[in-house]
Amino acid sequence: MVSEKGLQEIADFMRRDCLEMTTEAGSGHPTSCLSCAEIMSVLFFDEMKYDSGNANNPDNDEFILSKGHAAPILYSALRRVRCIKGDLKKLRMLGSKFEGHPMPNSMEWVKVATGSLGQGLSIGVGMALAAKLQGRKFRVYVLCGDSELSEGSNYEALQLASYYNLDNLCLIVDVNRLGQRGQTMLGHDLTSYSQRIESFGWESVLFEGHDIAQLRESFKVARNAVKPTALLARTLKGKGVSFLEDKEGWHGKALDREQLKRALREIPKTSMPSFRIQRPEKVNIEKLGGHIPRLSKYKIGEEIATRNAYGDALEGMVQSSNKTIVLDAEVSNSTETYKPKEVRPKQFIECFIAEQNMIGIALGLSKKGFDVYASSFSAFLSRAHDQIRMAALSSAKFTVCGSHCGVSIGQDGASQMGLEDISMFRALPDSIVFYPCDAVSAEKITGSANKLKGIKYIRTTRGKTRVIYRNTESFHVGDFKVLKKPHGSKIVLVGSGITVREVLEAHDELMKKGIKTAVVDLYCIKPFHFKKFVSFLGKHGKKIVVAEDHRREGGIAEMLAGVLEDVEIKSLAVDGIPHSGTPDELLRKYGINSTAIFNAAKGLLKKK
Repeated sequence: MVSEKGLQEIADFMRRDCLEMTTEAGSGHPTSCLSCAEIMSVLFFDEMKYDSGNANNPDNDEFILSKGHAAPILYSALRRVRCIKGDLKKLRMLGSKFEGHPMPNSMEWVKVATGSLGQGLSIGVGMALAAKLQGRKFRVYVLCGDSELSEGSNYEALQLASYYNLDNLCLIVDVNRLGQRGQTMLGHDLTSYSQRIESFGWESVLFEGHDIAQLRESFKVARNAVKPTALLARTLKGKGVSFLEDKEGWHGKALDREQLKRALREIPKTSMPSFRIQRPEKVNIEKLGGHIPRLSKYKIGEEIATRNAYGDALEGMVQSSNKTIVLDAEVSNSTETYKPKEVRPKQFIECFIAEQNMIGIALGLSKKGFDVYASSFSAFLSRAHDQIRMAALSSAKFTVCGSHCGVSIGQDGASQMGLEDISMFRALPDSIVFYPCDAVSAEKITGSANKLKGIKYIRTTRGKTRVIYRNTESFHVGDFKVLKKPHGSKIVLVGSGITVREVLEAHDELMKKGIKTAVVDLYCIKPFHFKKFVSFLGKHGKKIVVAEDHRREGGIAEMLAGVLEDVEIKSLAVDGIPHSGTPDELLRKYGINSTAIFNAAKGLLKKK
């Protein structure tokens, strides 16, 4: 155990690191690092238990730097505790592992990308839940700044953490009073912070954040608490340097060389004291995994909603593997995730109406080895876009399902119609986007998604659609299905999801008129096998009608048009603000039904 004097020396050692790193880089947030130096010293050299030689030891205590702009002090702590090697003065340089904000693709000790504020606590909830589910004893520590407590996602996380009694979760708030442009909403009013946090069922501890003895005692309280605990540390931004300490106007500013010399004269120059990190207790648990899940036996021609098949698939998956975890935003009776909940309630996590928190939890659980499926209405996923974006930057591996998409949901109206979701998920790095048209494809895609890397998005439909595939059919990433290809066809009709039935009906009507058309089910929107598709078009004409229950911008037709050359594309998509109506009325009104497809195909053929 390091003495109080030794921990203070480590804190000052890291202060010097951070100032030198940011001056060398010419940018960064040194004052935000100085305020939490004692916190980081006690956390990494006294409180946390971890294997410094193995970032992926499943019993390690987990740390999340929610205030990601304080990355230099995290790098300093990891470097000085000998978890990592490297030259800290390469901070923010191209190719350096020491990026401006923490990134997991640069450093294995960083599990998630942070820096978009207000997201760390949700991820911490996910990791703390993982410990409970696995029967492990690791604790989860989340360090956030006082400014980011203005973000509502924190309060989504606070209420769910107490609901699930996550006594293994510790939030440390660096209450340094100053935000980017001046004083925060509450300044140093720790009592108000405490009252707010405790109202969500947490325990809170108020203390001086630069006092090593008080820090150690506060962590002891958290370890012995029977509730999740928030440690509210009163600190000073820029602590340790007189011309920075508690001064406005220094956020995100590195010191120049002369200022650095002045600052370093004020911070005691110490050497690193000897230390020994507590190793975590090894817990042997039942191996995650299982056998192949059973599949449903659907009959060609029967009417089943793809959302129902999604629920069927998850029901089989949770029964076959304790590695599968299902999350839902209080719409499980619509997304059909009540099915896995009924058979394996411990593998279902109700997140209530809080999609931002749900995505953060999904990320945390996935980083601890679970196959996660998070579901809500597609329209409501847009409120969690930033969490989804940050999960993608974290090299996340989980699946999101958006149900009740498009105008085809009917009378509920525009606020419930997800029409932007394809474009949102398409834009993510390394994402995979599926839009199955029948029960077989929905179940098969759901069952295989956990084997794929990255964020997977499955778009499911509210209404029933006819089963067109045999149960033995397979659906590969990036591929498409050719449903009709009469010899001599001059035009290709492309549908996805709900519009597949519309293009099939249009095909039948066109054939009656002697117009031969091929039909494609574009069930995988990203990635897409363009080379194979171009080859197919070469045999069936270079004219395409694309019908999609989505906005034109960022949708399927735009995806195809961005790559295909010398191909004429007629895009049928939803424009304007939709109105309430029956599904058939709305498909007709917004020009994506079989009649519109029929007319668009005839119009294309008239062109020379």
